[in-house]
Amino acid sequence: MIQNPIIPGFHPDPSFCRVGDDYYIVNSTFEWFPGVPVHHSRDLKNWRCIGHILTRRSQLDLRGVVDSGGVWAPSLSHADGKFWLIYTNLRNTGMGRPFKDIKIFLTTADDILGPWSDPIELDSIGFDPSLFHDDDGRKYLLNMEWDFRKGHYRFSGIVLQEYAVATSKLIGERVKILHKDQILTEGPNLYKHGGWYYLMLAEGGTGWNHGISMARSRNLLGPYELDPQPSVITTRHDESWPLQKAGHGEIVETQHGEWFMAHLASRPIGERRCTLGRETILQRVIWQDGWLRFAHGDVRPLLEIEEPVGLSECQWPEAPARDGFDAPTLDVSWSSLRVPMAESWLSLTARPGWLRLIGRDSLHSFFDQSLVAKRLQRFHIVAETCVDFQPAHFTQMAGLIFYYNTRFHYYLRITHHEERGRIVGVVLTDNGAYDELEESELVINDWGLVHLRANIDEDKLQFSASPDGEAWHAVGPVLDASKISDDYANGFTGAMVGICAQDLSGNRKAADFDWFELKPNP
Repeated sequence: MIQNPIIPGFHPDPSFCRVGDDYYIVNSTFEWFPGVPVHHSRDLKNWRCIGHILTRRSQLDLRGVVDSGGVWAPSLSHADGKFWLIYTNLRNTGMGRPFKDIKIFLTTADDILGPWSDPIELDSIGFDPSLFHDDDGRKYLLNMEWDFRKGHYRFSGIVLQEYAVATSKLIGERVKILHKDQILTEGPNLYKHGGWYYLMLAEGGTGWNHGISMARSRNLLGPYELDPQPSVITTRHDESWPLQKAGHGEIVETQHGEWFMAHLASRPIGERRCTLGRETILQRVIWQDGWLRFAHGDVRPLLEIEEPVGLSECQWPEAPARDGFDAPTLDVSWSSLRVPMAESWLSLTARPGWLRLIGRDSLHSFFDQSLVAKRLQRFHIVAETCVDFQPAHFTQMAGLIFYYNTRFHYYLRITHHEERGRIVGVVLTDNGAYDELEESELVINDWGLVHLRANIDEDKLQFSASPDGEAWHAVGPVLDASKISDDYANGFTGAMVGICAQDLSGNRKAADFDWFELKPNP
């Protein structure tokens, strides 16, 4: 059996592609860099991240991008012997405001691992677009149209426009092929099957009301008839279902004629908060009476499905829990905020066997933070690190971060106090309000290296510190880990845990980290 989620943690908006015997899934990354991780499988059961597509600032400039901006819903396809990726970069998400500042790009590569081309800018009419390759070789950009005008419904329909490969431009008229009145419709994908063009749509917003609907037409430009079943997938009617917010997906046919859908869903805990974010789920689908349906006969996704026929199991080596920072580069599980990892602020060579972070902007910055982190992929987990840091001023900080975005995070940081010297304590930002838990602070002048730990147990977070990794001291109270979630923070990403350094004096104080470990908490 295949257990869901197939890709746990912050991996929303899966785009699903098969090339020969290889399957690929890419996901949204928003303000995190590099952009668009690529997961690979040969059996649809075992997946591993093999790299990222957007690895250069020329492809993805995220400096100044707001929280939950950046890369939304990339769309991966393969045609004419190469890979194609359509992606957006939203500098302004428009949340609570009428305008979205959007750029839509196309990049291509002969190999999934690249090199990927510098991007071609297409348009900015909407978000979550895709590229459709028709049987005659022509290509079309599909998108939703965003209507900012007063008195107009923002989601004004699905539009299509031809893309000319020879000139690398959109040509002809942009045609609205479907409009659903007062329904939040986005993420369009087209499939040609049995003489029909099938339009798959994400609907209801990427929250508790999420779902996927279908429409079809004999002609590319329509008219499209709506599926008599309102949703192919949704859990909006069943709050008790373990996989919630189910929607936004794509389908693939295996080598042996079976069909599968990769889609997003979340697993809520406690007060219906999803600390692991929106995850990637796999379901069996079938074509029934001319429409796409879940093979198990329901619209709610399953936690467990049967393996595909004819695909031999292909397991990958398990990644080690501890990163000793002995490799020349950080592995693909690490991400930075908005900017590429560069020797100017992150070094694995300045002190071999250690990761050096140069203190820069605050945790509230949209520009130059010195922060690297990994996705939280389990509900019960322990994060630990060991740091050598000797701050000389209160503006210099370094430590262990449990992070959602600039407005919501918990930070176990080492800093300097004018009277007490070197201290370790908890600071946090909750809905933009900064706070220091002064009663949590420990004086650590006689400690050499400092070991830091975050123990996460579903909705509970306990920080602790140690001089030797053996004798641990609790730092601060038990904190509400469920606040690091889409539902509390009103965002689109997920919980990240990592290490960081700040120097608000501008003196670029360095912190050296010996290792970082992320392991299950039984």
